[in-house]
Amino acid sequence: MPEPVPLPGPQRPPPPTGVRRAAARLPVHMFRAGLGPLFRGRLLLLVHTGRASGLSRRTVIEVVESATADGRRSWTVASGFGPGADWYRNLLRTPHATVQVGRGFHAVTAHFLPAEEGGELMARYAPRHPRTARRLSAFMGFTVDGGAEDYRRVGESIPFVRLVESPGPGR
Repeated sequence: MPEPVPLPGPQRPPPPTGVRRAAARLPVHMFRAGLGPLFRGRLLLLVHTGRASGLSRRTVIEVVESATADGRRSWTVASGFGPGADWYRNLLRTPHATVQVGRGFHAVTAHFLPAEEGGELMARYAPRHPRTARRLSAFMGFTVDGGAEDYRRVGESIPFVRLVESPGPGR
C-alpha cells in the first residue's frame, strides 16, 4: 500500500514589490513625519539592525497585543510573511531594537514565542478584530471557520515576537 502524501502547508505570499511595496512602506514615512499617533497604538515602527549590513532598518508592524508587567511595557507582533521576513531574521541576529508607538520611543528586547503561545494569542486576537484575523489567515493560505480552534491552529504556525521594554536608568 502506498504511503499517504502529506498535504502541503499554507503558502505565504512573497513580500510586495514595486508599487505595492511603496504603498506598504507609506506608514514608515508617516511615523518619521510625526504622524504615529494616527495609528492609535495599532501599529508600531520597529527600528532594528540589518543582519548582513549592520545598518538601521525600519518596518511598521501591527500590534497584536500590548501589556505592562513589572512597570515595563511590551508589544506582541506577528510575522505574517513567516520566519523568512527580513525584520524577523534581523531580530534573531540582534534582538535589541527600538520601537516607536505614537510619538514615544522605547528600547526593547525581542523574545520569540513558542507555537502554543502564538496559538493562544491568535485565539484572543480574532474575536477583537474578526475581519482582520480572517483576512490575515486567508493571506497566509489558511481557511478558517471563525472558531477559536481554527485561529489557534493558524496562530501556532505564525511566528510571534514579544518586544519587551528594556529597563532604563533607575529601574
